[in-house]
Amino acid sequence: MKLISHFVVFKLSEIMKPIFIAGPCVIESAECLEVVAQELVRLNNKYDIDIMFKSSFDKANRTSISSFRGPGMEKGLQMMADIKSKYGLRLLTDIHESYQAAPVGEVVDVLQIPAFLCRQTDLLVAAAKTGKIVNIKKAQFLSGEDMKYPVQKVKESGNDNVWLTERGNIYGYNNLVVDFRNIPDMKKISPNVIMDCTHSVQRPGAAGGKTGGNREFVPSMALAAKAFGATGYFFEVHPDPESAKSDGPNMLFLKDLESVIKSLLD
Repeated sequence: MKLISHFVVFKLSEIMKPIFIAGPCVIESAECLEVVAQELVRLNNKYDIDIMFKSSFDKANRTSISSFRGPGMEKGLQMMADIKSKYGLRLLTDIHESYQAAPVGEVVDVLQIPAFLCRQTDLLVAAAKTGKIVNIKKAQFLSGEDMKYPVQKVKESGNDNVWLTERGNIYGYNNLVVDFRNIPDMKKISPNVIMDCTHSVQRPGAAGGKTGGNREFVPSMALAAKAFGATGYFFEVHPDPESAKSDGPNMLFLKDLESVIKSLLD
């Protein structure tokens, strides 16, 4: 009886561990991916967690046409597959068009739907048909309760593995604000609700043709989300955000990720 009891407690503790997602905004180089992956593996081993590696092969929604977008799908997926093979990390990346779903689903563990595209039916259906987890980011113009409709599109396409992500709402021009009530509202729709702690501190388009942000608020965003019942946390990280090719102002320094994660595990 004791063995059964201990087994149940162990399994429940495993289930209750937060989901962690971290990585650079966009794939810049193999070297950058390696540095980040090595740190994620170290943290996984130290804290007995399972941080998922994320990065984008194509940032199709950059503010300016001259902004860096990434290496493209074919090369980018190969680079991420190399990280998975070498370090054993699970992978997450975003897709912007329906035709990307199937090939991306062959490599990654979670397909992410960008916030501005979360109502695109064909995209959601294509992601659902891969059978992989589909993480839908809540649009900056929707409430948490509105996300039942994107989730419904995925589920009615035969896939019940759906996560939702909070990433703030438009607040006037060039600014976002987070209504943390969206987290419990979305947990009524999906059991896993992730807090995107770094995109939520963005200042969209506020840096002259690119997005600004305030990374100093990321740790507080994470702790506030924990208080509201978030089951996971999304962090974009970079060894040197000041020189990053995308989303530098809101990305965490890689060296600071450990302290934020530790605060969420305490």
